[in-house]
Amino acid sequence: MIVRHISTALVGLVAALALGACSRRTQPQGEGQATGTAAQGDRVVIQNKGSDTLVNVAQAWAEEYKKVKPSVAVAVTGGGSGTGISALINGTVQIANASRAMKDKELEAAKAKGFAPVQHVVGYDALAVFVHKDNPKREVTVEELKEIYAEGGKVDKWSQLGIKVPGCPSDEIVRVSRQNNSGTYAYFKEAIIGEKGEYKLGSRDMNGSKDVVDLVEKTPCAVGYSGLAYATENVRVLCVKTGDQCVAPSEDAALDGSYPIARPLFMYTPGEATGAVKDYLDWILGDQGQCIIKEKGYSPVKKLACK
Repeated sequence: MIVRHISTALVGLVAALALGACSRRTQPQGEGQATGTAAQGDRVVIQNKGSDTLVNVAQAWAEEYKKVKPSVAVAVTGGGSGTGISALINGTVQIANASRAMKDKELEAAKAKGFAPVQHVVGYDALAVFVHKDNPKREVTVEELKEIYAEGGKVDKWSQLGIKVPGCPSDEIVRVSRQNNSGTYAYFKEAIIGEKGEYKLGSRDMNGSKDVVDLVEKTPCAVGYSGLAYATENVRVLCVKTGDQCVAPSEDAALDGSYPIARPLFMYTPGEATGAVKDYLDWILGDQGQCIIKEKGYSPVKKLACK
């Protein structure tokens, strides 16, 4: 009986030690820690989630970084800026991608969890306005966009803008937008509609930037907005007129501020980044990482020559 009790106790002790060792190997370092990466064998895994505007370039960064530092894996998922920021607040990711700044209530929620998020500007994006390739419109004003998209706006038909769109017998403007967890949605609202305004009901709200362009491409009556990097030859990109000048979205126009709907792109960490996360962000902000964001159609944080 004594032997059997000792044997049972030893089995339990071994199991507990094994479980503890497993936990230490896979558990992120505490909530709110920018170094909270997970170890898988000899690899470090950085969880990176958020903006659909940034998801393609974030995946490209992750793929290239594997060649630079094979011991570090970056797991990238989209879902929208709000989704990434929520994951950061909840301690399930080490980096949140966002195409808008964190809101006061999000900063307060992070503070309640015991940390202050740190913002890193990793590039700039010109938010493009798209119409169908057969649409004769070439330019749009900020005021026209507000009349089309804002609650109370009076423009619902293309004829009100002085044009007739081939393939659009209804003359109705089909408004294509993003879902409200998107940083693109929030930024367009701030830049075009105004902080106190609201979107007009009845828009087609898409999950991702690519979905916006796909729908506009297939819908002659449509107008939509998303990151310039998602433009295709099957849609027309409008220049945006302010005063006497109509500025087309471009890398240079986003960087110098001449394009009126340009925005910074962010990565947030839960506190000052250290360890593997800091090394990764330093690489992103270096020439190699910035040449990748330039190649993907965004503006780098600085002027640089890339191959």
